[in-house]
Amino acid sequence: MGRTAMSKLRNLGLAAAFALASMGLGLANAQGQTRQETLRVVTGGTINTLDSTLLNATRESLGLSVNTYDRLVSFTRKQVNGNWVFDLHKLRGELAESFEVSPDGLKITFKLRPGVTFHDGTPVTVEDVKWSLDRAVLAKSGAAPQLSSGSLTKPEQFAIVDDKTVTVTLEKADQLALANLATHFARIINSKVALQHATPDDPWAKEWLKDNIASSGAYIVESFKPGEQVVLKRNDAWKNGVDGKLPFFKRVVIQTVPEAATRANLVERGDADISIDLAASDVIAQQERGKVKVVSNPQINAFTYIAFNTQKPPFDNLKLREAIAAALPYKDMLAAAIYGRGAPLFGASWAGMPPTQDFPQALPIRTDPAAAKKLMAESGVAPFKTSISFSTANAGVAEPVSALVKEALAPLGIDVEIRKLPDAQLATIATNKSYDLITETTSAMLPSTDYFFRIFFQGTSRWNLGNWTNPEIVDLAAKARFEPDNAAYDTLARKMIALEAAQLPVVPLWQPNQEAVMAKSIAGYTYWYHRQIDFRELVRE
Repeated sequence: MGRTAMSKLRNLGLAAAFALASMGLGLANAQGQTRQETLRVVTGGTINTLDSTLLNATRESLGLSVNTYDRLVSFTRKQVNGNWVFDLHKLRGELAESFEVSPDGLKITFKLRPGVTFHDGTPVTVEDVKWSLDRAVLAKSGAAPQLSSGSLTKPEQFAIVDDKTVTVTLEKADQLALANLATHFARIINSKVALQHATPDDPWAKEWLKDNIASSGAYIVESFKPGEQVVLKRNDAWKNGVDGKLPFFKRVVIQTVPEAATRANLVERGDADISIDLAASDVIAQQERGKVKVVSNPQINAFTYIAFNTQKPPFDNLKLREAIAAALPYKDMLAAAIYGRGAPLFGASWAGMPPTQDFPQALPIRTDPAAAKKLMAESGVAPFKTSISFSTANAGVAEPVSALVKEALAPLGIDVEIRKLPDAQLATIATNKSYDLITETTSAMLPSTDYFFRIFFQGTSRWNLGNWTNPEIVDLAAKARFEPDNAAYDTLARKMIALEAAQLPVVPLWQPNQEAVMAKSIAGYTYWYHRQIDFRELVRE
């Protein structure tokens, strides 16, 4: 065995030993709680803060927030192809015992559950709800822009009616107002505790809440080592779950283990219970050995795509975009990038209007080299040099995609330079639109068709990677956002999808799977909008 291989094995062994030792430290304080009652999670990412609304909060921090804080309402879940996924359109009360939307959609009334308390034993009050929602729209954080997607923008919209009732008022009925209140951005904070740590320069206690919890959620943070480990214990006073049930696990230990192969080994050996961010090759190998359970869900609010800078010649030429779309080797890209583990967004048979209002959905695009050459000739574009850009963080997927794009476009006379850029540099060129082609995997917090078209297909935002300007899309998305009639919304949504398919500012490739690898004894895993683990749903059988 060569020195490089030996070094790799040694590093894996040290990482595993470190992970287990760290877990042991967390479990040593279990005070009689059994292995059966403890969930051990390994993640490649880090929990960098306890305040999930911070602009730099990691996705792992968002997932932690859902388990430690409550909101007024929560999404329910449904089964799709035998797996649990969240249901965007059906909500239940969490801190709210009940909620009611007025017939005109302009007022939502929430009644708080009786007897609900924060972790310190003090009651959850309507004043806490009002302060928390005010904070969400006023404090500089990630909460305000997200809640604005549901027309929640001003503290005047949140009103206390009596000691159990709060209302939210809208100027127009918004499809996503209630859904936004179910996200981690709308968490309810113990305002009495937070205000003890507020200052004139920090009236919302942002500094203190970075590293401290003031909540009523299902789990209490027992220890927090940013970037390393978080240990949670169950809040046995929690009343806000489905049917008032407590979570199964009394303790959760979340450990950061950067090496994907080490995480895979820990789960397979039984030293950890679950991981959701393993390499596809490791997942396939583990499935073949059959020692673990794998739950695969297409990420319904995420998609991988190639975008054209449609405001930059020659990509303002529709025939050229169609030629490139016909040249792309979709099946080869899917196999090379994610081992075929995802839902294809190509190869559909429909023409004109799509069959449903769901986005993303498969478009009628397919590999056709002869059609590609014909369209290239019709475009009138001479052979040229261009580039495709992607971030180093996405290299595992984007690098094989880009290599196949380069190979496929060469017969058209298009010479493609592959540009792998640091994350910050990619964000810069995405924002100032200084790229030619770009490939990314991105997601919408709430997978509503009008939301996708507002975020990814219009305006000057970093996420409009097609750099697309289409007044009809702007008009359709605005109408759909405020359309209360389901049939009318369906028509508007399908028109937007049809326009994207006809104009091709971006070429959708697939929805990647989220692979949750877990011990065979673990059940109840649910795919959530934040793409993290909800510990409250899991059980050990």
